Amino acid sequence: MWVVKLGGSLNGDPVLPQWLDLLARLGGGRVTVVCGGGRFADEVRQAQAHWQFDDLPAHNMAVLAMAQTAYLAHGINPALRLARSMEEIRQVLHAGHTALWLPYDWMRDGPDPQANWELTGDSIALDLARQLNAEHMVVVKSCAIDPQASLAELEEAGVLDRRFAGIARGAAFPIDVVHKGELARMRSLLLGEARSLGA
Repeated sequence: MWVVKLGGSLNGDPVLPQWLDLLARLGGGRVTVVCGGGRFADEVRQAQAHWQFDDLPAHNMAVLAMAQTAYLAHGINPALRLARSMEEIRQVLHAGHTALWLPYDWMRDGPDPQANWELTGDSIALDLARQLNAEHMVVVKSCAIDPQASLAELEEAGVLDRRFAGIARGAAFPIDVVHKGELARMRSLLLGEARSLGA
């Protein structure tokens, strides 16, 4: 089972439908897609900066931003099946479809050390991958990616959030960080024609 995190920067990008089509066609029965908050999360940041409210409501709003992007992705490609929980994800995959995760379980009722901007959709997707005992994780980004860089180096460069490398330490599956233009490479990875560069 794979978890593929699509960066929120793709939610206004012409390449997004191509990614969704690829994952719907080749990911049936084994891929869960996690969407970043993108512009919706940017609105949360702006609102928090303007009104100066705490990180807890901002965190919950950012989780809802991820859900909004998931609904956007589903609107573009209804072949992807929405799933709210681990059980629903497994049901979707068992039925041979690609799952599209709604991360409502990540909303918090009280203060939480993980409910802040140091942890973004990348680490939330990584946490899901660990809970699902994933075989592979792929993070899709719009920025340039150094294929030789470690996760810690990508974190230092701001490509991944500040918690990602720590959470990834000891992960039992490879993690690849790819550029949005690498559709052919992603296709090859899914078909087993390319080797993962992840640890």
